[in-house]
Amino acid sequence: MSTLAVAKKDFQDALRSKALWGLSALFVLLSLLIAYVFAGFTAEIGIEAQTAKGLAYFLASQITLFVSITAIVIAYKAIAGERESGSIKILLSLPHTRRDVLLGKVFGRSATLAVPTLIGLLAGAALGAALMGEVAPVALGALLLMSLIFVLTYISIIVGLSALTGSTSRASMLTISFFFVFELLWGGVLIGISWISRELPFLSDDPAWIDILAQIPPSAAYTTGLTALIPGDIGPADETTADAFYQTPWIGIVILVLWLVVPLAIGYWRFSKVDL
Repeated sequence: MSTLAVAKKDFQDALRSKALWGLSALFVLLSLLIAYVFAGFTAEIGIEAQTAKGLAYFLASQITLFVSITAIVIAYKAIAGERESGSIKILLSLPHTRRDVLLGKVFGRSATLAVPTLIGLLAGAALGAALMGEVAPVALGALLLMSLIFVLTYISIIVGLSALTGSTSRASMLTISFFFVFELLWGGVLIGISWISRELPFLSDDPAWIDILAQIPPSAAYTTGLTALIPGDIGPADETTADAFYQTPWIGIVILVLWLVVPLAIGYWRFSKVDL
């Protein structure tokens, strides 16, 4: 119950963020615009099969940037800010353990981000269904489920990073650096690895394990995992032709679970030992 109490208070506090509501409004508007453009484009060129599934992928394409940026905005101070202000001592003087505080922050901020995420996706899906006259409930359900998992994962990462330090400036540097490395620069890292592997005498082509490295960014894992849950051939991968598990869409879900658990575990280990 302590975890839920912390989560409830954190949810209420996070809802006061003007930046959250500004980003949320932009996200909802963008979802509606994407649905309108997609429905109009597919109708114009005469695509009739699987358009509702295609809309699910189109809506998913904007989730990654919104969730990652908004998670940083609302969660980088989750632990570091409490420690810097000294309010963490008051919080821990109540019947809350450090684990309760950490998990409560994750659940509370995840709920805060999940609200605009679901509203935006449902608004876009409703407009698309009205314009196309078609609904794909399985694809929509998979989109909502994977998006909630992605929200929880990203908040877990940011809260875990926030728990590593007692300074909000260092927490912001850690979280922004994570975003730049894994979301913006990772493609360049893969190109470098591919180039090096081609120069090695015992490798004539890219190694098979580079497929795993390509899925390491949380956004890439989310997109690939979504493919595993939506039937059909619209997605970027087809598990029926894969030679190994790491070449199937399910690897995306596995990597998301690792991102959900590992950074938070490291953050808790550090937070549990630090002298407040």
